[in-house]
Amino acid sequence: MRNGSDLKREAEKEIERMEGVFGSIEGEEGEVLRLARSYFEDSKYFFEKEDYLKSFEAAVISWAYVDALLHFGKVRIPKELLKYFTVER
Repeated sequence: MRNGSDLKREAEKEIERMEGVFGSIEGEEGEVLRLARSYFEDSKYFFEKEDYLKSFEAAVISWAYVDALLHFGKVRIPKELLKYFTVER
């Protein structure tokens, strides 16, 4: 099991990564993208509250929604960010 500082670092890393994704995402603003953004905002909220486990979990859920949107061709991100997702480059 990770200690608190490891979990904090991992949550912070995911928030930074997704911050870059959401800063450059293009596509339709449908319900799934709104859910992804909402989970991302939750992740930042939990981080501020020092609940790093919930912060990390919310960031990962947000990532999963974006990954699905990429697979279905509903959103686009810069090629250099695709390495963070499971879609083919």
